Amino acid sequence: MAVKLRLKRMGAKQKPFYRIVAADSRSPRDGRFIEVIGTYNPISNPAEIKINRELALKWLNNGAQPTDTVRAILKNEGIIATFAESKVKKDN
Repeated sequence: MAVKLRLKRMGAKQKPFYRIVAADSRSPRDGRFIEVIGTYNPISNPAEIKINRELALKWLNNGAQPTDTVRAILKNEGIIATFAESKVKKDN
């Protein structure tokens, strides 16, 4: 089963709100998911992002692939850098 970290759209029309979830790559965008990792609200200024770092790192270590948007969010939060450092430490 290929797991992806991606956005699940919530909220009303013209007022998007997203949950960052770990989901099977074959499931639909707003369909079944495995676990909620955080939230992303692009409407607020600046955009409001809340992510559980431990869960995100757990899924990345287990091989979950983030989508482009989620990768950018994780990069801005510094989670991708932490993940890369942990991989370098494991290799040595």
